[in-house]
Amino acid sequence: MKKKIIVVDDEKDIVELISYNLTKEGFHVTSSFDGEDGLNKIKEQRFDLIILDLMLPGIQGIDLCKIIKSSEDTAAVPIIMVTAKSEVFDKVLGLEMGADDYITKPFSIRELTARVKAVLRRSREKAAMEPTPKTLKIGDIEIDTGTYKVQKKGVPVKLSATEFKLLLYLIQRKGKVLSRNMLLDAVWKDEAFVEPRTVDVHIRRLREQIEDDSSSPVYIKTRRGIGYYFEDGA
Repeated sequence: MKKKIIVVDDEKDIVELISYNLTKEGFHVTSSFDGEDGLNKIKEQRFDLIILDLMLPGIQGIDLCKIIKSSEDTAAVPIIMVTAKSEVFDKVLGLEMGADDYITKPFSIRELTARVKAVLRRSREKAAMEPTPKTLKIGDIEIDTGTYKVQKKGVPVKLSATEFKLLLYLIQRKGKVLSRNMLLDAVWKDEAFVEPRTVDVHIRRLREQIEDDSSSPVYIKTRRGIGYYFEDGA
């Protein structure tokens, strides 16, 4: 069965170019040219991947990303954020809102296709994993590795697939300092275009989710100049 992708971008030439080339690669592509229409289509249909422009008429791309990731029905759908800007701020903001990857205009179709396939591969591998009914409890954090659910003090914590994988990887190596490159190799191993700063963005987002005070973390610690490590919060 063909994977279904929706492209939400107000530049029709770019949408047509992306749609044409992804269709040639065997994907079923749906187009949308503004945020409200894109949101309606995403609510009405089940997509395997969303390619989402940052600057949109109506609902802005960054707000649409937040809406998608905050809904239980669509939170697991991977998003590749597209931005015409090259500032780090835009890239970081997209990742903080839950985007799984980003690409900056102008981009090559070959690069976009590679990113699409890498993100879909990660999503497929996660879905194919056999649930393991194992619960990890560290301090006031509880992780169900079978259902990929996380709770803090009994309250559900919404994490993206990448955030969950990063958290679990840190916990399973509790006390060991892991460099950015080590974490990139372990968590983003299928992606060729990720930057080391991506690790910092996801670490900061994790801290905001699981720490009482993200500016003074008790779980995810930094070893300056080396990397990050996990403590039990005691």
